[in-house]
Amino acid sequence: MKRLILFATVALTLAALLGASGTAPAADAVSLRLNWYLGGLHAPFYLGVERGYYRDEGIDLTINEGRGSPASVQIVGAKGDTFGMTDAGSLMLGATKGVPIRSIFSLLSSSDFGIISLEETGIKSPKDLEGKSVTGTSGDGPTALFPAVCETNGVNKDKVKVVFMDPPAKPAALMEKKVDALLGGASDQYWLIKYKGFKPTILKYADIGVDTIGMTIAAHTDTLKEKPDLVRRFVKATIRAWEAAQKDPAAAVKSALKIKSDLNAASTQDQLQTNLSELFSKNSQGKSVGFSASQDWDHTMELLKKYRDLQTDKPASSFYTNDYMPK
Repeated sequence: MKRLILFATVALTLAALLGASGTAPAADAVSLRLNWYLGGLHAPFYLGVERGYYRDEGIDLTINEGRGSPASVQIVGAKGDTFGMTDAGSLMLGATKGVPIRSIFSLLSSSDFGIISLEETGIKSPKDLEGKSVTGTSGDGPTALFPAVCETNGVNKDKVKVVFMDPPAKPAALMEKKVDALLGGASDQYWLIKYKGFKPTILKYADIGVDTIGMTIAAHTDTLKEKPDLVRRFVKATIRAWEAAQKDPAAAVKSALKIKSDLNAASTQDQLQTNLSELFSKNSQGKSVGFSASQDWDHTMELLKKYRDLQTDKPASSFYTNDYMPK
């Protein structure tokens, strides 16, 4: 009798242990490809990982640094990563050329593009660019849309000398006064120059009539069809991470510094603060972080067709979706 009781006790204990292990299935392995090297824009994702927001959604998230939006588009299109950060222009141009991706999250609904100059140069409006030189990078967003800035603001583009350079060379050229301005990002190159001891100023495209969807998060169309619940859980955790960063930007920066200790903490926080100001456009005010406003995508498509040779008969809505946002 004692043996039967002992056997039953062991059996019940084993069953309980097996049952307990069965209630905690392995988390889904998910990867996110950044659009560039780790910086302020990316800090909230690391905060989300550190605080367990992705783990709470059954996601084991790996974050990989990037080498530009076009590269992220290709990597996600080849299923090298589950999700990827890319500017809307690169996403739409890639999709029209056959890359099977779609935006699931409009992270920066307002453009980060801007015209950066030194205060002493006296560029206070787009018209002040006439007779001056600017440096841009062939094929990138701010350079491709610079003609739209000129047209919208009555600038004679023939009176502006554009000097093409690789991205890393542009800030140096401006600081060495080889050019009068550069076409770049408000959240990165502006702060890079400021923390080198200079006094930069910026004309943001969004403030001078050429606003576009900025950064998005894209996924392969197969992922959207085959794993919709995974996508919803990723979106939910990402919203939570960015809302936490809004409340405590310093905590987000500390999370990033744990991954990349050589980051300048002050500069990284300034970058993030700039990006936080770009989360919403006038059309997405009052909505959740990540919501895609149809007016913003329509306007972005119009500009891309006119200035970036986007060729498509599809509506803008075919490149993004709000289907995975929390109801």
